[in-house]
Amino acid sequence: MSGKPDKVRVAVVFGGRSAEHSISCVSAGSVMAALDPERYEVVPVGIATDGRWVLADPDQRLAITDGKLPEVVGGTAVSLVGDPAGRGLAVLEPSAAVGPALTEVDVVFPVLHGAYGEDGTIQGLLEMAGLPYVGSGVFASAASMDKEFTKKLLAAAGLPQGEHVVLRDAAGAVSADPALLDDAARERLGLPVFVKPARAGSSIGITRVTDWAQFPAAVAEAAAVDPKVLVEAAVPGREIECGVLAGPDGRPQASLPAEIRLRPGVDWYDFAAKYLDDAADFDIPAALSPGQTEAVQEAARRAYLALDCRGLARVDFFLGTAPDGSDRLVINEVNTMPGFTPISMFARMWAATGVDFADLVDRLVTGALDGGSRAAR
Repeated sequence: MSGKPDKVRVAVVFGGRSAEHSISCVSAGSVMAALDPERYEVVPVGIATDGRWVLADPDQRLAITDGKLPEVVGGTAVSLVGDPAGRGLAVLEPSAAVGPALTEVDVVFPVLHGAYGEDGTIQGLLEMAGLPYVGSGVFASAASMDKEFTKKLLAAAGLPQGEHVVLRDAAGAVSADPALLDDAARERLGLPVFVKPARAGSSIGITRVTDWAQFPAAVAEAAAVDPKVLVEAAVPGREIECGVLAGPDGRPQASLPAEIRLRPGVDWYDFAAKYLDDAADFDIPAALSPGQTEAVQEAARRAYLALDCRGLARVDFFLGTAPDGSDRLVINEVNTMPGFTPISMFARMWAATGVDFADLVDRLVTGALDGGSRAAR
């Protein structure tokens, strides 16, 4: 696996143990295809759903084909070398094809979504191994993944949030008291509400509740993904997204915003609507006034800084109307490792802003190498 000395060896890590395993695989396929083979040597590292790390088959098709989701299968077992002097990966099953060892990884691109990937866990592992990596560090990854603490930090920075309630040990709570919320909380939230796992993404485990009789089942579905569950009031308005990218000086730059418009008959932007069905139209850039665009971009940059993000983020908003007729901009979520699938909004927003996909991936890798992790500095 030794490459030319002038090439940067990039370990693209994908798959993982979360419910977003397949989407991570699709994102990784796009990232690896975008890395210039004249400049980079790609080391595809897949994490199987049971947590095994493997040197993946570089020819494996990492795409959704006829509705079938990809996953990490097979491959040569590898392990991250914990000693920073090791600088990378060790092969656990040496062979003539792979060689006795696979070391000297220059940078890691952890294209992982959800638990064990976007929540600070692999970031901590890479910090201990002394490897620079793309994306936010341990704290920002963990805080952005946990929607409860995302909201707390954004609120502390003066950024607007929707009404919500946090349910801890939700599975046990719903068994003890199917009502769960008192009348005052229900009145404050109103209907519909969205019941979602506190630490998950890609709309997995989320239910739109239009009748309180549906509520216990919705909580149980979310709690099957994460024992901590959020109940969020619906926020009327347009769904707007904005990408954030670290500039050459490290300060955040915001992309042109985009708008997601659901087609008639689609109630909300769930997993199927995102990845399997032709259920939404995308306006890139969004049809916003100059003032609205500036407000979205400024709020996106502030959210990035409030959570201490690094490298990149995607900030999701609802843009509605306040009682006095003015714009009401509410932050929904902050994603520290947004999707890189062919339909993902992050790369498409930056393309509309003048940064094509290959340049975007190059900037992320170069930024990780230049800045590194705290352990690498």
